[in-house]
Amino acid sequence: MPGSAKPRPKAAPRPLDAPSAAAKAHHQSRPEMLLEVSHRLAGLDTLDEMLQAMMEMVCWELGAERGSLFLNDPENGELYSIVAQGNQRRRIRILNTSGVAGRVFTTGRGMVVAEAYKNKHFNKEVDRQTGYVTRNIICAPIRTVKGELIGVAQVLNKKDGAFSRDDLKLLEAIAMQAAIALSSAIYMEKMQVSRAKELEFLNVVADVTSEIELGTLLRKVMGEATKMLCAERSTLFLNDEKTNELWSMVGEGIAATQIRFPNHLGIAGAVFTSGRSVNIPHAYADLRFNPAFDKKTGFFTRSILCTPVVTKEGKVIGVTQVLNRHGGPFTAEDESRLKAFTAQISIALENAKLFSDVQSMRNYNESMLQSMSNGVITLDDEGRIKTCNAAGLRILSASGQELLGRPFAELFTGGNAWLADKVAAVDATQAPDIVVDAELNFGSQSVSVNVTVLPLLSGEQQKLGTMLMVEDISSEKRMKSTMSRYMDPKLADQLMAGGEDILGGKTVEATVLFSDIRSFTTLTETLGAQGTVSFLNDYFTLMMDCIQAEAGMLDKFIGDAIMAVFGVPLSHEDDEDRALRCAIAMIRALQGFNAQRAAAGSKPIDIGIGLNTAQVVSGNIGSPKRMDYTIIGDGVNLAARLESACKQYSARILISEFTQARLKGIYRLRDVDDVVVKGKTEPVRIFEVLDYHTDESFPNLMEATGHFQEGRKSYRAGNFAKACRSFAESLRLNPADKLSATYVERCETLSTADPKDWNGVWTMTSK
Repeated sequence: MPGSAKPRPKAAPRPLDAPSAAAKAHHQSRPEMLLEVSHRLAGLDTLDEMLQAMMEMVCWELGAERGSLFLNDPENGELYSIVAQGNQRRRIRILNTSGVAGRVFTTGRGMVVAEAYKNKHFNKEVDRQTGYVTRNIICAPIRTVKGELIGVAQVLNKKDGAFSRDDLKLLEAIAMQAAIALSSAIYMEKMQVSRAKELEFLNVVADVTSEIELGTLLRKVMGEATKMLCAERSTLFLNDEKTNELWSMVGEGIAATQIRFPNHLGIAGAVFTSGRSVNIPHAYADLRFNPAFDKKTGFFTRSILCTPVVTKEGKVIGVTQVLNRHGGPFTAEDESRLKAFTAQISIALENAKLFSDVQSMRNYNESMLQSMSNGVITLDDEGRIKTCNAAGLRILSASGQELLGRPFAELFTGGNAWLADKVAAVDATQAPDIVVDAELNFGSQSVSVNVTVLPLLSGEQQKLGTMLMVEDISSEKRMKSTMSRYMDPKLADQLMAGGEDILGGKTVEATVLFSDIRSFTTLTETLGAQGTVSFLNDYFTLMMDCIQAEAGMLDKFIGDAIMAVFGVPLSHEDDEDRALRCAIAMIRALQGFNAQRAAAGSKPIDIGIGLNTAQVVSGNIGSPKRMDYTIIGDGVNLAARLESACKQYSARILISEFTQARLKGIYRLRDVDDVVVKGKTEPVRIFEVLDYHTDESFPNLMEATGHFQEGRKSYRAGNFAKACRSFAESLRLNPADKLSATYVERCETLSTADPKDWNGVWTMTSK
C-alpha cells in the first residue's frame, strides 16, 4: 500500500500525547470542534500523521481507550490501519468483510456494540493474540463528499460507561469532516508511490539492459522481476529454436544447472505458444499446472504470473514466469508492470543472445583449434606469425612470446629453412603444398612432422596470409613398438599424444564401477561351455556400449564381472555422473536383454553394481613383456564391496557417500545404510539408485521413498518401533520392496535386543 510521503520542512511537531487543539475543542461546540479537525488535518503532510492525529482527537472527544482508522485497499480487498492508538503503533490488515469494521464497511452503516463478546461480528481471536480485552465498540464509515466509502473509524472501550448513539453521530461527523483531507492524502501518496515505482522501474531497466553476458543477464532479470513484484521466485525462459525447447539457468557458478523442456508444455509453454499473458491466482486449481514439480522440489506454488517476451518485430522469444506474490495473488498492475519490463528487456535479451552465439562460435573455434593435436600457425600478408595454437607451440618448443609478431623466415633458418622456402612458394603461387615425414630441428631435439601449407583468402579472394598445419608424428614412431601391449583404443590415443610419460604411475581421483552377474555359476551349468562364451560375448557387448557412451575405460573382465573406471586416463568434470548414468544405462540395457532372452525361452539374469569415488593409483603394472594399464587402491576395494552388498540389500545399484557427494545431476536416491565393510573399521553411508525403475517395477516410488527415509532417521536415532512403522508403510506402498522388508525384520530384532551404545552402523561380515 502507499508508504509515507516525505513531509515538507516545518516546525517541530507537538508530542502526540500532549493536549491538542482537539482536546481543547472538547469544551467547544461541535461545529468549532469539527472545524478544528479540518484545520489540524490540513496542517499535516502525510497520511501517517493524519491518521494518528485524527484518532487522537477521536479518542479524546469520545473518552475512549483505543482507536483505529482503517482505509480500504481495493486491489487486495483489505482494510489496513497504519496507526493503532494505545501501547503499540503498527500496520495491520484484515479482510474488508471480516469483523465489526468489515461489517460497517460492507453495509455502509455505523454500529454501536455495547457488549463486544456477544456480537456475532466481533473477532475474539484478536483479543486472545494481543491480551487486550474489548468491552464496547463504536464504528463509523468514512465517506467522501461524493459518497464513496474509503474506510471506517473504530473506537474501543469508553472509559466512562458505554458508547451511545450520540457518540456514533459525533464519530460519523468527525469521519465526514476528515474524509476530504484523507482522500487527498491517499491520492498524493498513491501518486508519489507510483512515481517512485516508475523511477525504480527505469533504473532496473537501465541496469538490466546494460548487461550483455547472457548468463548474468538471466540472473539479473530473474532477481529484479522477483524484487519488483514482491514475489518468491521468478524464471526467465528463452526459446531454443534449434530444439524447440524453453530453457533457463538455475543457480550460479559451478552449481548452475540448465533446465529444458518442450516449448509447448506447461503454463510457460502455453504462454509461449499463444503469446498471451496468464495470471493464475490459485495454481492448484488450474489444470495446466503440473504439481509434480512442487512434489519433486518441495516448493509450494500458490500463484503464477507468466508473460511472453516479445521483440519489437512481434516475435515471441521466451517467457517470464513469476511465482507467489507476497500478500496475495498478482494484480492487474503487476501484470502491466511485468509486460512493460519484458518489453524493455527483449532488446537486451536479443543482444545478449547474439553476443552469446558469437562468443560460443568464437570459443568453439578457439577450443577446436587449441584441442587439435596438430599445430596450426597463421601468418599475415607480411609473413609475420599471427597465431599459433598450443600444439604448434609444443611442436616448435617455443612460447607465444617468442613467436607471435616475428617474421617466419627469421625463425626458420639453417636446417629448417626448407619450411620457410615452402611458405614463400605458397605465398607466391597461392597454391597449397604438402610435405610428408620431414624433420625439424630445435637445438638437440628433432621432430618428425607432416606439414600442409595453405594460402589464406578473404571472401573477395584477397590475399590475407598463410596457414601451416603441422602434424607431429614423432610419438607415433616411438610408440609403434609398444602398441601391442595396449588394447584400449582411448588409452592408445592418449599414449600417442602424450608420449611415454603416461607409462608411469600417478594418483588421480576416479569413480570405480564393479558389476557382477547373480547366480552365474548356476547359469553356466545350464548353458555349457560354448553357450557360456556366447552368452558372455552378447552380455559384455551391451555393457561395453554403456561404458563407452559415457567415456569410461574398461579396466578388466573378471570372469562374469566387469571393472570400469571413469576419470582415468581422461578426466572430466562430471566423472561421477558419467559413472552413475552408465550404471543406470546398464540396468536398462539388461532389461531389454532379458526381454530377448525371455522371447527365446531363456531365464532372465540379474546383476549388481557398486560405485565408489576415491583417490586411486593409475599406471602400467606388469613385466616389460606384458603390461596392464590399471588402477589400485582402497577405493577400488570399496566399489567391489558395494557390488557384493547389493545382494544383502536387495539392490541393483549401490553408491558410496563419496560418489553421492560429488554428483552434479539430480537422481532418485535413497539412504540405505551406514555400514562397515569387510576389512574396514570406519562406517560408510551407502545409497541405492532408483532412476531405472518404472511405475510398474516400483509403484508409489516417491511416497514410499519418503516413508523409507523417515524410517532411516528413526532407525539411526534408535527408535526402532517408529522406524518399523515407517518401513512397514513403505512396504505397504510397494510390497515388492525387499529392502523395506529387511528393515522391518531388522527393527523387530533390534527392538527385542535393545542394543547398548547404538550408533546406527551395521557391520558386514562377508565380502
